[in-house]
Amino acid sequence: MPAARPRKLGHLVLQVRDIHKSVEFYTEIVGLTVSDWIADQMVFLRCGPDHHDLGLAQLPPEEAARPPRQVGERAGLEHFSYEVGGLEELEAAADFLAERDVEIVRGIGKHGPGENLFLVFLDPDGNYVEFYADMVKVDADHPHTAQVWDDTVEAYDQWRFERFRVPAPALYEEKAEGRP
Repeated sequence: MPAARPRKLGHLVLQVRDIHKSVEFYTEIVGLTVSDWIADQMVFLRCGPDHHDLGLAQLPPEEAARPPRQVGERAGLEHFSYEVGGLEELEAAADFLAERDVEIVRGIGKHGPGENLFLVFLDPDGNYVEFYADMVKVDADHPHTAQVWDDTVEAYDQWRFERFRVPAPALYEEKAEGRP
């Protein structure tokens, strides 16, 4: 029996060619609200009480410059997620995945924007699946003012990879060591 019990389908993250154009589309056409940004690299949007149900990630310039049909595997869905019960359930899930040789991609960690805990792993087709927990709620009793986070280790993982089950991404490992 699986160690984690998903409670609901959570959020998804899309990789986009022009993050500002995409934010304009998702706010003015779809009607979402911006929760937070990480520099000009990522934006978190919501339609309900979760801090975010859609994330947009800017493609690197060399990928973004290509016509949409030539962007390749990087355009579109980066990951989708399921909410689980908390840190204990994420830790049990990580153990369960490792026992079954399911590749863990990143986590266990705690994001800055949304403050959610995360564990990302691969399905049989190479799709990124995330279990997350404890995301900030935004409603009348819990107002939230959007902010811009610097693209730092703490925006990615407030715990600075202490609970990661795999090596930290090279970009953030360099930032953690103080290299540009």
